[in-house]
Amino acid sequence: MSSDYRDGNPPALALPRFPDAPKLELRLDPPKILLLYGSLRERSYSRLLAEEAGRVLEGLGCEVRFFDPKDLPVKAPGLDDHPEVQRLRALSLWSEGQVWSCPEMHGTITGVFKNQIDWIPLSIGSVRPTQGRTLAVMQVNGGSQSFNTVNTLRVLGRWMRMLTIPNQSSVAKAYQEFHDDGRMKDSAYRDRVVDVMEELYKFTILTRDIREFLVDRYSERREAEAKAARDALLDPDNPKHRIQADGSGL
Repeated sequence: MSSDYRDGNPPALALPRFPDAPKLELRLDPPKILLLYGSLRERSYSRLLAEEAGRVLEGLGCEVRFFDPKDLPVKAPGLDDHPEVQRLRALSLWSEGQVWSCPEMHGTITGVFKNQIDWIPLSIGSVRPTQGRTLAVMQVNGGSQSFNTVNTLRVLGRWMRMLTIPNQSSVAKAYQEFHDDGRMKDSAYRDRVVDVMEELYKFTILTRDIREFLVDRYSERREAEAKAARDALLDPDNPKHRIQADGSGL
């Protein structure tokens, strides 16, 4: 069987089959939310913003966890077993939704933040650590309000196959928006953070049990069916076929 299964006769497109009724019933147990931030400064405003968002989420009944990137190595070969890499990946798998908070530096996201996303693979075997999870994006600015960073975070979220909610937060002159104890001042910027977290909570409740259905793709189903049909024709006693089956040869 040819490895090119696109022979000009694509299979008919079936209507999506919605999950059975039990999966459409909303669970109200605490949504699991992972928060990531993109600065290593002692008084990191992206961390303070994430912590304020975390307090709002806890008030909504969510279970919240943070990842501190200070000991995460720079993405490089041979470091996949590093404890912090493993911890980040485990937290992503644990999560049902995520919040990404990042400063804007030179018009885009920081290397600290991008390094975290680079360490989360699109797939680990058959498991996708971010696929179908909800995502809220936020940024802090040293000067006037900008949306470059949240726009870039949206691109990353789409690439990671996440369900990025419509609302977002961008805090201008972040150094003016937090008390000395790290709590965010009562302001229109904080109101927007609450708006965003409420929206994330709702989207997570609505989608977490059907996320695999929501991101299921025709192209991948077709490829998987072709591979299964091809594998069914392989003779396990034929050395050439064994090489084909494990993908290391012909």
